[in-house]
Amino acid sequence: MFMSLVGVSIINVVLPSIQRGLGASDSDLQWVLSGYALTFGVILVAAGRAGDIVGRRPLFIAGVAIFTLSSVAGGLAPDPMSLNIARFVQGLGSGLLNPQVFGMIQQYFRGPERGRAYGALGSVIGVSVAIGPVLGGLIIQLAGEAQGWRWTFLVNVPVGVVAIVLAVRWFPRPVRVPRSEAARGDRDLDPVGAVLLGLAVLAVLLPFVERGLGARGWLLLPVGAGLVALWVWWERSYRRRGRAPMVDLALFRIRSFSVGTVIAGTYFMGVTSVWVLVALYVQNGLGRSALEAGLIGLPAALLSAASSNWAGRRVFRLGRQIVIAGICIAVVGLGLSIAVVQLVETGVLSVWWMLLTLGLIGTAQGMVITPNQTLTLGEVPLAYSGSAGGVLQTAQRIGTAMGLAIITAVLFAVLETSGWTVAITAGFGATGLLLLVTLAVAMFDQRGARGGGRTGRPARG
Repeated sequence: MFMSLVGVSIINVVLPSIQRGLGASDSDLQWVLSGYALTFGVILVAAGRAGDIVGRRPLFIAGVAIFTLSSVAGGLAPDPMSLNIARFVQGLGSGLLNPQVFGMIQQYFRGPERGRAYGALGSVIGVSVAIGPVLGGLIIQLAGEAQGWRWTFLVNVPVGVVAIVLAVRWFPRPVRVPRSEAARGDRDLDPVGAVLLGLAVLAVLLPFVERGLGARGWLLLPVGAGLVALWVWWERSYRRRGRAPMVDLALFRIRSFSVGTVIAGTYFMGVTSVWVLVALYVQNGLGRSALEAGLIGLPAALLSAASSNWAGRRVFRLGRQIVIAGICIAVVGLGLSIAVVQLVETGVLSVWWMLLTLGLIGTAQGMVITPNQTLTLGEVPLAYSGSAGGVLQTAQRIGTAMGLAIITAVLFAVLETSGWTVAITAGFGATGLLLLVTLAVAMFDQRGARGGGRTGRPARG
């Protein structure tokens, strides 16, 4: 999972190398980003539901195999078109394997052990977002500007091979289901529901990840909303016919699941953009190298790993309070980062002071992501744990795509009339507003939990 999520963040610092090495156009580079994000986001829920039914082990292994082979194809790509096809397939592999991780934690861990398992997973997620630019910058530094990008794909190969070997040895084999039971409605993959939801997610994501569509692209948003409405109708009618839909809409009546999914979407909408803003500011605004841009986020990655494990061990005792504290720390970190940017402009401070301020954001990341996952999925029935994990990740992917589009649009709009200091301040400010929205949702849930007699903690069963 670390490998697949690094594939999202590492690409930000190697785009100039791809452009030089392949002679890629700006449109080609946009699809290097977009292709992976689209196929990754579109398949998540369907892959999670398939794991619930046919078993997580075979789908995980298939996803890793597809991801690894497409990494080879990407690293050896002779032209931009070949690279973009490889990225589409790579996103497909990533979308297959990711929900199985959530599903296996839900299936094989209970009580406090589940919190610790999600703590380990939160460490992986937090580190992958921040460490990707560091790895990319280091590889470019060692392998050269023209061809270094190839190794950012090829380094996935040994990791993928080891992951497949360990999965074959360690993961439980699916239990054979008798034909009579397999024919039951509760083991239905619901292909129509999968296609409808996939098209809806595609329609929503495409305008945000493919800006070349221009104003016409935004017409897809109402199309996406219509497809969501059609999907909801289909899932309800499917349930009325005695079949098991891809996503049981009753999940959204579980307060912890619905509120946690909103928190995940809005939080990723804001914080994921921080690392892109920092990379742009350090490289384009200050003229530093890709490696330096990545190193500024390294302490944040390490602190995120530590705080994820800390939070995972305490989420059963503290519940949503950890999430609220984490969001508050992230807001403080953003405010101090803005102060550093202002003082760098005047020459009072070095940009390396951002090691400390971004460290606060990294610490917050571990305190938000891990507990929120545990709380969101804690009361989800086991039969829908994979599809529920897919819904949660889809919210994260949509939030990430929307946040990157909105916040970078703010950045470049301000940059047209002002310098980098004002533009980065505006970008961080927009991120801060999204974090405040996330904080309001989390506090609303906390107050509701108290008023309704709930503990705000995940179920132990």
